[in-house]
Amino acid sequence: MGVPKQTLRFRGQSMLGRSALAALGAGCRPVLVVTGAHAEQTRGELRGLNVLEVSNPLWESGMASSVRAGVEGLIGAEPEAAAVVLMLCDQPHVGAEVIQGLIAAYRADASLVVVASEYGGGFGVPALFDRALFAELARLEGAAGAKQVIKRHSARAHFLPFRGGEVDVDTPEEFSRLIAEDAEGE
Repeated sequence: MGVPKQTLRFRGQSMLGRSALAALGAGCRPVLVVTGAHAEQTRGELRGLNVLEVSNPLWESGMASSVRAGVEGLIGAEPEAAAVVLMLCDQPHVGAEVIQGLIAAYRADASLVVVASEYGGGFGVPALFDRALFAELARLEGAAGAKQVIKRHSARAHFLPFRGGEVDVDTPEEFSRLIAEDAEGE
C-alpha cells in the first residue's frame, strides 16, 4: 500500500477509526483493537475512542495470531463475555447496523454459535462467535482466519446478507476504486 491501510481516509475517517466507531456504535463493549505492524502509526487513529489496544507481536505469522490475541484480550478484559464479534478494518462498508444485525440474530436464536456475514458468493467477517468457540478461535495458526471455524460450525450458524461486504482494501488500486465509486455515488 505504501502506507498502513489502517490510516487511509474514507469519508473523513481513517479505516481503523471507522471500524472502531462501528463496533462502538453497535453497542459492543469492550471494543478491542489488535495492533501489529505499524502499531505506532495506527495507534493515533484510536485517540479519544473508548477502545482497548491489544498488541500482537506475532503479527508476521499470519491472521490467526491476531484472532488469538483478540480473543485472549477479550477473555482478560471481560471474562464473562458471551460472544465476540471479529472484524477487519479494511472492509469500508461495515457500519454499526451490520454488527447490530449479527448481534440481533444471535440473541434471537439460542442454538446459534456463529452469525457470519454473507457476500460475494461466500461468507466471512464481520462475524459473531459464541463463547463456546473461544478456545477454538485461540488455537488457529498461521494464515488461517476465522472462516474455517465458521465452516466447521455451519450447522449452527446463521448467515446475514451484507451488501458491500466483498469490498476490501488491500492494494492502492482497490483504494482508488473505492474512492472513485464513492464519489460517483454521492
